[in-house]
Amino acid sequence: MTQAGKKKKRAVNRSIMLAKKIIIKDGGTPQGIGSPSVYHAVIVIFLEFFAWGLLTAPTLVVLHETFPKHTFLMNGLIQGVKGLLSFLSAPLIGALSDVWGRKSFLLLTVFFTCAPIPLMKISPWWYFAVISVSGVFAVTFSVVFAYVADITQEHERSMAYGLVSATFAASLVTSPAIGAYLGRAYGDSLVVVLATAIALLDICFILVAVPESLPEKMRPASWGAPISWEQADPFASLKKVGQDSIVLLICITVFLSYLPEAGQYSSFFLYLRQIMGFSPESVAAFIAVLGILSIIAQTIVLSLLMRSIGNKNTILLGLGFQILQLAWYGFGSEPWMMWAAGAVAAMSSITFPAVSALVSRTADADQQGVVQGMITGIRGLCNGLGPALYGFIFYIFHVELNELPMPESSSGGSVVAQYHLQQNSIIPGPPFLFGACSVLLALLVALFIPEHTNLNVRSSNWKKHCGSHGHPHSPQAPGEAKEPLLQDTNV
Repeated sequence: MTQAGKKKKRAVNRSIMLAKKIIIKDGGTPQGIGSPSVYHAVIVIFLEFFAWGLLTAPTLVVLHETFPKHTFLMNGLIQGVKGLLSFLSAPLIGALSDVWGRKSFLLLTVFFTCAPIPLMKISPWWYFAVISVSGVFAVTFSVVFAYVADITQEHERSMAYGLVSATFAASLVTSPAIGAYLGRAYGDSLVVVLATAIALLDICFILVAVPESLPEKMRPASWGAPISWEQADPFASLKKVGQDSIVLLICITVFLSYLPEAGQYSSFFLYLRQIMGFSPESVAAFIAVLGILSIIAQTIVLSLLMRSIGNKNTILLGLGFQILQLAWYGFGSEPWMMWAAGAVAAMSSITFPAVSALVSRTADADQQGVVQGMITGIRGLCNGLGPALYGFIFYIFHVELNELPMPESSSGGSVVAQYHLQQNSIIPGPPFLFGACSVLLALLVALFIPEHTNLNVRSSNWKKHCGSHGHPHSPQAPGEAKEPLLQDTNV
């Protein structure tokens, strides 16, 4: 893109932002406190995932009590169904929010995502059933990112997305420890009541305090551009993967590396609780330490590596750390091994931000949304396939327990040894070794990705697709494809 074209695009963005401010000032936005801001989105995200984080330890217990014989398999199926439904529904909900506004869909997604919380103590079966079905609306991040895109200019967007992601991580750093302590001291019922109250507070905050970021006069429906099924097609971005060899290499790398990562997120804390004999407090502490180390790795360490060894080498280094981490999880038989591997896992979290940075730097300015959308689609697909795959591998290797480890036991080493003897297995965590092999393949594919190459998309239909369905008020920035490390850790 020429310098004149870039200046023209910046001028258009400034004009749109100015028009929004004028419309909002003139009463074009409905109820809310103040003007739309990133802080409204941050509070919504924090409250939702803080509520779910409180339930980390109680959910692991309820999951095993409800499915004592096939705990890992059922956990994988529940999270797999949720992930696939989210993947299928996210484009449609995003397109509808372009027409009907962000606030109503923030309310809808938060309400249905938090709806299963009070069911934990009412009916565990209904609790897990509603969790699975809630995947249709479990796309709060998509709506929040669109909300942020509405109210920020392009040069501000990466920082705004980083603030939202850091808030997500912060909520999961603190809440599992608080939930575990309250559960131990006062019982799980109090934790469920508190989580329900925080979820209701989030809903009330959206109703009362969150202003609409997309004024009615600025919505595409008023411009004669209703949504189409092409916009709502979750596979639309995946269909373009094979049209450029470099894009194909990047997408294969993301798929092979994120598939085991998604499966790990869905089952690892249950694995620590049941197989490694961690107490609820230890699981909460593990989440907190992993979250803090990951934040450091994705900020300070990542920036240093990008400047010193380059983008591609940073990706390769992150994949190497991921292979080591997964192999360590797979062969680890003692709690200290899990802690050591957790530190390596924090370093492996640099992979996807480095991939997003590579795409952002090498793709043409008018193709950012298309390429980043493909990578996001790949990750969404992995969020459905990964948990189900891990659950199935646990099942076929008979990694199950007859009873939950007692956290009151002081002889942690003998408890862990007893459970491993019950498993009668040389390898405690078979899915993690499968994941290590998958990431090794991703590393081999990543070796062929050029360090400095412009991603010229050869199909002219991409630009046509973006031009006919993209809206200047909600462009997809590179940061939109970034997702926090500890997503979906509530089960």
